[in-house]
Amino acid sequence: MKHNTISRFKGVSVPYLVLCVTFVTCLIIANLTEIKTVDLGWFTITAGVIVFPVSYIINDCVVEVYGFARARLMIWLGFIMSLAVALMLQLAIWLPGSAEWTLQEDMASIYGAVPRIMAASFTAFLVGSMINAYVMSRMKAARHNTDRKAFGLRAIVSTILGEGADSLIFFPIAFGGVLPVPTIVSLIVTQAFIKTLYEIIILPVTIRTVRYIKRMEGGEVTDINTDYRWWKITKI
Repeated sequence: MKHNTISRFKGVSVPYLVLCVTFVTCLIIANLTEIKTVDLGWFTITAGVIVFPVSYIINDCVVEVYGFARARLMIWLGFIMSLAVALMLQLAIWLPGSAEWTLQEDMASIYGAVPRIMAASFTAFLVGSMINAYVMSRMKAARHNTDRKAFGLRAIVSTILGEGADSLIFFPIAFGGVLPVPTIVSLIVTQAFIKTLYEIIILPVTIRTVRYIKRMEGGEVTDINTDYRWWKITKI
């Protein structure tokens, strides 16, 4: 990997830490709210759409500034922490309630669906996020172009591919047999479109954020000869 900065990227910087924490938090919130479908005019979406696209924006920022390896680490951290939340929720449901506890059925009804949602989300999240990071990294390395127009193009293209893969995987697993097929198809198309539109609308803010982080870090990373194997989490 070619670094345009020197030793500061060898440790964990504060901006990178903040991005990771925000990324994981958005992912967990999205997983917990994805169980609710919302009618938006002619479209049906899930409540998770209000926060989930933020994780892709953060993914773009991390790849652009820190490179694919740091994004890969962040993605796996999100996966592990989301899994921990799912397991703890199930443990909370299984624990016997006190005599005063009268909401066991409500809790099980809401969070009991989380394991299926989480399983769908885990698979879709890993594939979609890794595709997003990979496309961002390879497009940047191919052109060695770091201006804001090139970043905007990379962010949009990677989001279209990443979000598309995410939606194609998530909705059939999460809602197959629960929702009608036309509704699932509508969710796939609508979610991918809305999330990509979200990325485009917020792009000016994303560009300014990336430029600010680059100034704070004193540079950026361009991936050269990078190991893109998804499971190489320790290679940072």
